[in-house]
Amino acid sequence: MRHNKKFNHLSRTASHRHAMLSNMACSLILHKRISTTVAKAKALKVFVEPIITRSKDDSTHSRRVVFSYLKDKEAVKELYGSVAEKVANRPGGYTRILKTGYRLGDAAQMCIIELVDYNENMLAAKQAPKKKTTRRSSKKAAAPAAAEEVAAPAVEAEEKAAE
Repeated sequence: MRHNKKFNHLSRTASHRHAMLSNMACSLILHKRISTTVAKAKALKVFVEPIITRSKDDSTHSRRVVFSYLKDKEAVKELYGSVAEKVANRPGGYTRILKTGYRLGDAAQMCIIELVDYNENMLAAKQAPKKKTTRRSSKKAAAPAAAEEVAAPAVEAEEKAAE
């Protein structure tokens, strides 16, 4: 029975799992997006989000704690440099999982896990929202159009009178 077993062991020993998640977190921080299986991505999300939250506080203690998880100086430098700047005002949810289909060899469900603030395509779409339109007609929407039609002939009549 699986009573109180809250995380996925990924069919690995504890040391192998910690090493794998540390390596994947370093790759995610350095490359901003990686391709992996959905199960590993969900485990990585739980592993890396508290680390990114800790990077908001740039102190020696927080850097040492993050280094104890990642064990890579370049990843820690990148995390506290550019990544911490981008996520400074975000309250959480630093990663996004995009499912991409199934792997050919073993039919494992694949996905891309990425840092949310680094996907340029989605950021561009978010910045240019389209105008809201409705299919129903209302008196308020028809009134400005009618006012423009009335105003246009009045302006033309004034111009003819001026000539």
